[in-house]
Amino acid sequence: MTGRLMLLDTASLYFRAYFGVPESVKAPDGTPVNAVRGLLDFIDRLVRDHRPDALVACMDADWRPAWRVELIPSYKAHRVAEERAGGPDAEEVPDTLSPQVPVIEAVLDALGIARVGVAGYEADDVIGTFTARATGPVDIVTGDRDLFQLVDDARGVRVLYPVKGVGNPQIMDEAALREKYGVDGGGYADLALLRGDPSDGLPGVPGVGEKTAAKLLERFGDLAGIMAAVDDPASGLTPAQRRRLDEARAYVAVAPKVVRVAPDVPLPEVGTALPRAPRDPETVRALAARWNLGGSLQRLLATLEGATDGV
Repeated sequence: MTGRLMLLDTASLYFRAYFGVPESVKAPDGTPVNAVRGLLDFIDRLVRDHRPDALVACMDADWRPAWRVELIPSYKAHRVAEERAGGPDAEEVPDTLSPQVPVIEAVLDALGIARVGVAGYEADDVIGTFTARATGPVDIVTGDRDLFQLVDDARGVRVLYPVKGVGNPQIMDEAALREKYGVDGGGYADLALLRGDPSDGLPGVPGVGEKTAAKLLERFGDLAGIMAAVDDPASGLTPAQRRRLDEARAYVAVAPKVVRVAPDVPLPEVGTALPRAPRDPETVRALAARWNLGGSLQRLLATLEGATDGV
């Protein structure tokens, strides 16, 4: 499809919905459905405001892939909740959010909104691959700055970054990235790995913060240029910068593969066109009644029905 593609970082959005909608929003049996209702409201607003031709809810089939952990063992390590019996790693999520995720998945499937997760990869990688394959403009909706690396004005790729909600997101294009970080989309991954990110367990290069990283990238072009400058006595690096970068060679050698989103995930064949009518109306009705999805689902259905008008 050559129209506008919208890619949702689904977990980022339902976490935001969970914390933004009161837990008093419940199903008839008392189960909280605040994340479900909030996400449906988000999708409704995004479709109304940006009118995508295609929409994909990208999922974390593996939020901490082994191949990334093998390269940087600290990757997201602080988020791991060890089970008492020493079971597999599990991401720490609020107790009342986890049961809502299968409901979200069931509703998206019944509506006919494409939902894609690929074993061994994060949602970021799914988003990166859809973006790499896109032949038209792409809107990426996420609260994760890592995806700023995909911003590309020439290809019409931008990030809609919710600040207080999706109704008035910060539009991250190349001008916005340069203003805030001093780099373009292609340079953001290098800036992120130099700076590090405690929320992802990325140590970064000690002593190289965001501003220093931006200045180094401006001066030497990219990560390879910076590391070449370490070996060039005439490069003008300060002794401290040279020492810190030299000591971080092992990290710098593996960090790009960890930080950069994968552009070549084996995506399944899936229809991404924005549905005008639900794929399974009977299941939609059953889910609406079972989980008290009320106005949130009805508004989204009405928006989808009219979304292609005039397109």
